[in-house]
Amino acid sequence: MNIFHFSRLAAALGLAISLSFTASTSYSHSNEIKTIQVKDNIYMLQGKGGNIGLFIGEDGTFLIDDQFAPLSHSIIEAIEKAGGEVPKYLLNTHFHGDHTGGNLNFGKQGAVIISHDNVRKRLSEGYTIEAFNMKTPPAKAPALPSITFSKNMNLHLNGEDIKATYLKNGHTDGDSIIQFNKANVIHTGDIFFNGFFPFIDAQHGGNLKGMIAATDYVLGQANADTKIIPGHGPVGNIADLKAYRDMLATAHKALLALKQQGLTAEQAIDKKPLALLDEAWGKGFLATDKWIKIVYPAVD
Repeated sequence: MNIFHFSRLAAALGLAISLSFTASTSYSHSNEIKTIQVKDNIYMLQGKGGNIGLFIGEDGTFLIDDQFAPLSHSIIEAIEKAGGEVPKYLLNTHFHGDHTGGNLNFGKQGAVIISHDNVRKRLSEGYTIEAFNMKTPPAKAPALPSITFSKNMNLHLNGEDIKATYLKNGHTDGDSIIQFNKANVIHTGDIFFNGFFPFIDAQHGGNLKGMIAATDYVLGQANADTKIIPGHGPVGNIADLKAYRDMLATAHKALLALKQQGLTAEQAIDKKPLALLDEAWGKGFLATDKWIKIVYPAVD
């Protein structure tokens, strides 16, 4: 049997439908992968699920995240068209299935999977995301990261100095950003959703104030020339990230005030506290009212 055909295909497809961020890409209704050159031999692969970072060179192919399992074959095709090979290294920015669903396929192909400690823990134990009524069973090797880190790690590959940095309790409790220091490119994982409200997984350590702090950290690493690969949405820059940070801060101030008054999420929604943000940010996969309901437990 081909490595990309396996018995859990139906379950993976169900997950893809549940958590594909349809507003962030026009490629959500097929297995098509769009390849976008970010800088030199660094690319963003966009399709269903989270944006993939791709770095190719003589030392081997480095992949950041891998979307859903049924897309693995299409991802390999996109890598090969860009001049790369089956990934030598694969780094998971966090544990959600739209970023780790292909781990088993790539692990079986020999990719060394890397992540923060908490990502391996979540994957090995299995998890449920109540906001989307999703349950993911425990994973086993070779789908699990075999190299983990607690704070940061460095990888020297293809003439580049790559740094992964853990940013605690933002989108989840295991998020990392990846910096290509020479190329001045940053992959933020789901710390940054470019152009729309982000999912914050309060159930697994996510926190709106922590998301703002994580965004501030990325801003401190960026300059006017930095290319920023978000977890979802188009390639961005420091201006896009600043606008996103301002939105998060505005939302946090408004929702915290209502929460301190003792209002429930439903009561807060009735107040329309984010009406001024709706047009610019509420047209993504989470409409404004739905986002308030999801993010409210992550406000403190």
